[in-house]
Amino acid sequence: MTLDYVRALVNVRSVEELWALHSRKMADFGFDRIIYGFTRFRTARSFGDREDFVVLSNLCAEYMQAFVERGLYREAPMVRWATDNEGVCSWSELERRRARGELTEEEAKAVEFNRSMGMTAGYTIAFRDISVRAKGAIGLVARPGLDQEAVDSVWAEHGRDLLLMNELMHLKVQNLPYASTRPPLTPRQREVLEWVGDGKTTQDIATILGVTPATVEKHLRLARETLDVETTAQAVLKAWFQNQIFSAPP
Repeated sequence: MTLDYVRALVNVRSVEELWALHSRKMADFGFDRIIYGFTRFRTARSFGDREDFVVLSNLCAEYMQAFVERGLYREAPMVRWATDNEGVCSWSELERRRARGELTEEEAKAVEFNRSMGMTAGYTIAFRDISVRAKGAIGLVARPGLDQEAVDSVWAEHGRDLLLMNELMHLKVQNLPYASTRPPLTPRQREVLEWVGDGKTTQDIATILGVTPATVEKHLRLARETLDVETTAQAVLKAWFQNQIFSAPP
């Protein structure tokens, strides 16, 4: 069963296709609601600009509005755990912390919000990333009717496969273009950034494209504005992270 999933995962060509596949697979194990987040722009105090996150979920719009858009995730205990750790954590840890009186007031409010939305049992995976600026994690929420004891039994039996499938999904996301709330680069903006990435000067690019240096500068300026960065070097890096440049044709 896991091998079939891996074969399908290898062949997906879009984040949307990947997420549909992964959501169905996790539901087979009782996790019918999942939420995934990934950033390459983490700092010591934040995950970077919200518009630069990759956030994938099949949770309802009401939940996503409160948890992500209004920033409730910053207070969620399992998000805080994932920020500082790598590996797997059962949500039974929340009950142990609650019993010991270790949850802050803000964390307790986040837990109660999740409970009000029917999210009472599950697992969180914090992925291992090779960059100090990157962080990825996923929350697997058990379907209604499954308590944490039942979910822990599922994990005891299938945890190795579940961890493997989620780690592979995380790696695959990083190699697919994903939609941002910002508009995508135009073909010409992508082209000039690719030439910059290849070490070409503005004059070189103008000659290659048969345009004036001023036109090249205009495309670079617009690319920087679209990506919300200050320098062309930052634009090349962010566009590459988002798989907007040097991408293979579909």
